[in-house]
Amino acid sequence: MAQKQIVILGASYGGLSSAHYLLKHVIPKLPEGEYLVTVVSASSQVLCRPACPRAMISDDILPQEKLFVDVTRCLKQYGEKAVHFINGIVEELDHTNRTVSISLGTGNIENIKFHALVIATGASTASPLFGLNKDSDTLRAEWAEFRKALPTVKTIAIAGGGPSAVETAGELGEFLNGKPGWFYNHSMKVQITIITSGPQILPLLRPSIAEKAEELLTKVGVTVIKNSRVMCVEPHDAGVEKVSTKATLTLGNGETLKADLYIPAVGTRPNTGFAKPDILAPDGRIDTNATFRVDKAGPRIYAVGDVASCARPAVHNILDSIPIICANMERDLIFATGEYCQN
Repeated sequence: MAQKQIVILGASYGGLSSAHYLLKHVIPKLPEGEYLVTVVSASSQVLCRPACPRAMISDDILPQEKLFVDVTRCLKQYGEKAVHFINGIVEELDHTNRTVSISLGTGNIENIKFHALVIATGASTASPLFGLNKDSDTLRAEWAEFRKALPTVKTIAIAGGGPSAVETAGELGEFLNGKPGWFYNHSMKVQITIITSGPQILPLLRPSIAEKAEELLTKVGVTVIKNSRVMCVEPHDAGVEKVSTKATLTLGNGETLKADLYIPAVGTRPNTGFAKPDILAPDGRIDTNATFRVDKAGPRIYAVGDVASCARPAVHNILDSIPIICANMERDLIFATGEYCQN
């Protein structure tokens, strides 16, 4: 008898955490040998994404073996009969017929019939420097191109006022201008500018914390332009497709800013291009309820992480979500066997 497949789309914080929880705590409570957990990811490696603002500057700053880890290595302990990894891109989710189509590296398409599905495909960043928008090889290539430009830059512009923008500015400031000292304001080699649309950087934190962060940034050569935004970038692909090209920015107040490097750190875009519009929320994420179920898609379909609408995108929120989504999956999977779950 063919195994029932529990398919997990994505192998980052949400996907791998779900896989570990299911394999450790849920699968052992189900009929032995009847279920196979299949993890699908466009990248064969998982990345410590919050480390990108530091890691993209130099391989010497963070040990690469701790930054990138093979997905198969993460799942090896459970054995091939329990879990299977597919390195491929999700092309289409047919939630009506309960199938998902995966584009493999060979050019072939694999169609999987699922019994349960977890959508954990995350989100992509405007700048390719901040995560696995494609795969680890592509990210490393973008970092290499960015690093080649650093020795000769005099000006860097960063759009955005959130943690990625602030951390990137701080790391670049210290790397290029040196750690602050008594005479920090006399010898800045590179001028770094943050452009944020809000009245402060780090808008989710207290004003006093934002003020302290701005003070520290000033000591490594960073200037903050508030209550403005980047309206136009020339060339249009600067910072997005070409991470090392010079750019001219037009700001909301009409001023222009020239930069040797431009880094857009302006949020994320959910990776849901494979899903049909009827299961999406207005912001493009998967429309999930508070239990992480996707009611519009049918039974035993869930979403977690940056791709799910029911929680603010953040790593700590993802980790807090895993026991909830997996407990609900356990209940649903046991109920589907015909046995009522009392817990």
